[in-house]
Amino acid sequence: MTGRDDDRRLEELVDGIVVLSSGDLSNRLPVSPARDGIDAVTTGINLLAEELQSMYEDLEVRVAERTALLEAAKAELRRVIDTDELTGLASRSLLQEKVAEAVAGAGAGRQPALILLDLDSFRLINDSLGHAAGDAVLRETALRLSAAAGPGHVIARLSGDEFAVLVADQDTEAVLQTAARLGESLKDRIVAGGVAVALTAGTGVRLGEPGLRSEELIRDADIAMHEAKKRGRDTLLVFSAAMHEAAKQRVHQVAELRTALAMDQLELEYQPIMDLRTGAIAGAEALIRWRHPALGLLGPDTFLDAADDAGLTVEIGHWVLRNAIAQTGRWKSLPGLPADFSTHINLSPADLHHVDLAPYVEGLLAQHGVDPCHISIEITETAIMRGGPEVAATMQSLNDLGVRIEIDDFGTGYSSISYLRTLPAAQAKIDKSLLDGLTTDRQQETFVAAILQLIHSAGLGAVAEGIEDREQADRLRQLNCEFGQGYFFSRPLPVADMTDLLAHRNGAVA
Repeated sequence: MTGRDDDRRLEELVDGIVVLSSGDLSNRLPVSPARDGIDAVTTGINLLAEELQSMYEDLEVRVAERTALLEAAKAELRRVIDTDELTGLASRSLLQEKVAEAVAGAGAGRQPALILLDLDSFRLINDSLGHAAGDAVLRETALRLSAAAGPGHVIARLSGDEFAVLVADQDTEAVLQTAARLGESLKDRIVAGGVAVALTAGTGVRLGEPGLRSEELIRDADIAMHEAKKRGRDTLLVFSAAMHEAAKQRVHQVAELRTALAMDQLELEYQPIMDLRTGAIAGAEALIRWRHPALGLLGPDTFLDAADDAGLTVEIGHWVLRNAIAQTGRWKSLPGLPADFSTHINLSPADLHHVDLAPYVEGLLAQHGVDPCHISIEITETAIMRGGPEVAATMQSLNDLGVRIEIDDFGTGYSSISYLRTLPAAQAKIDKSLLDGLTTDRQQETFVAAILQLIHSAGLGAVAEGIEDREQADRLRQLNCEFGQGYFFSRPLPVADMTDLLAHRNGAVA
């Protein structure tokens, strides 16, 4: 071949290399019959291109496989994020997305509504029957709510025993009917752990309105639900502006209450407890007060709910124990103090769920030189019934320590003699509501007599609270009620006045 041909072939070789370098690996360079050095280079380039094409195609397959795996992993992650694992309902995060979409898409049409439900006393099921039974109840609850809500709604489990239903296109009456239907669906008994249990729920409803943001819809439904829970079992409430205002006030009060704890604004008053048989002071109930810098002296009913919401209940309970036991230690040296005098201290369910409560009390008794028998812990009947094994264990630990246990508000709950006999209690306090009509209504007198007989049959002493006149005190004495307290004897007293009463009145206040 002439030099001119070689130049042409070299140009073709360069052009082919340029094509290959541009990414077209399918291009192949022609090989001449000469089979010379140029053809050797051409053949090598073709072989390299073929190898690169094969590698590239293999890489594309691998990338496609990896992409598919990545998409599958993302889809699974999305499913996990969007789905409650236990019930298969929507998760909290998915509900939030759907609420935002529904609010954004509502326009001038019907606004979405949100219904929140929190099961009543679900903890008791977990504690008494076990978590497997509790999970079974939650799964059945999910099925019933789904069936009761019907199609077209987003149903979610938010946490624990809290559920939500997003209603996207119903008028107010239909939303309320749906909410009522959801609550009713839970009431047929569910068999869990071999036991048939009946459920109710606290239900909060937030009806949509133009301009309401998605986070406000969720917040307000939650406020309504928590208010419903406070009103009692099986309660349904629709959100109102007053609820939001109360919630804001509660936040402010919680901040002030934290300051009160830090600045020592809390104090105790003591109401004498009388021995109805002798007229002597048998003890005193410690009652917490908050000396608010602007509002004056506040009773517990004005701030303990806020303390519970803020998780301050246990801290306040420990404060009361410290101060009441310390004061009992100071009183023990008073001349004429009855040998069996005891200070009665109320504890909340939250206090009783702490397994270290008995050691804490034991340390305070030792620190202040107080015999355990001079302290009585008052626990409401409801707290005992709903408390489960943790509360029972704490009560037994306190009893083993020598601290007396008293059942508060007795007669308003279970009140069974078989139940009474299982409790490590020394006394039961008859709720003051039972004294209404005691001296004017023969049927009420008979009922109180039966309650006292029940208490005594279980081997417990009886205390009546809320005694307002001598006639009530005399009638209770005739019915063999051993102890009593109320305004007839004395209002709650500041420490100094109670100390003066114990020191100078020889125990007689009426």
